[in-house]
Amino acid sequence: MSKILVVEDDENLKNMVTDLLEAEHHSVETVGTGHDAEDQLKAYKFDLIILDWNLPGITGVELVQSFRARGGNTPVLMLTARRTIDDKEEGLESGADDYITKPFEPRELIARVKSLLRRPAAFSGNVLRVGTLQLDPIRYTVTRNGSLINLTQLEFKLLEFLMRHPDTVFGVEALIDRVWASSSNVTAASIRTCVKTLRKKIDVQDRPSAIQNIPNVGYRIDSTILAQIEV
Repeated sequence: MSKILVVEDDENLKNMVTDLLEAEHHSVETVGTGHDAEDQLKAYKFDLIILDWNLPGITGVELVQSFRARGGNTPVLMLTARRTIDDKEEGLESGADDYITKPFEPRELIARVKSLLRRPAAFSGNVLRVGTLQLDPIRYTVTRNGSLINLTQLEFKLLEFLMRHPDTVFGVEALIDRVWASSSNVTAASIRTCVKTLRKKIDVQDRPSAIQNIPNVGYRIDSTILAQIEV
């Protein structure tokens, strides 16, 4: 699961892209104008931005340029009906990472999204592995030494995010920003509850928890502890 911002003023296309991404278990936020997109990018962090070129207010090219100028490094996939080499060059030089022309095949969009989201250090094929824990974002399964672990949607999203960044500490605000939808009313207490229930499902009795709480800092998934679990 990745958190993706879709910026598109065509409602039908925006809904179609959202459906495709949610079918791949991504968390999707949508806006229809460049100004709204700019507000989202200033307030929240995303793993990918899918961006229409022709937007009301601020164009996609202008939006990417201002985002990059502020130090934003999130991958950007540009959507546009413009097909000339000059257009593609302008889009890529503005700071976009990839470019897809309308109309496009759904499979092509998903392939481009997967390519931009791929993290070679964290992946073995399409599967995330940290120690003995294995998460398959395509089949939506979590196993430990071959045994299936049943998680809720929120638990799965949180675990996937932590497994994508093993041994990295994230504070409560960072987890809210990266894992939960911006429209949700999640609190620090909600995070603690989700971590508590997730621990019960992935931890082994009488062993240290795989999800470590660093006092006054945040949470991390500990690859060393998971590597030691052989049951």
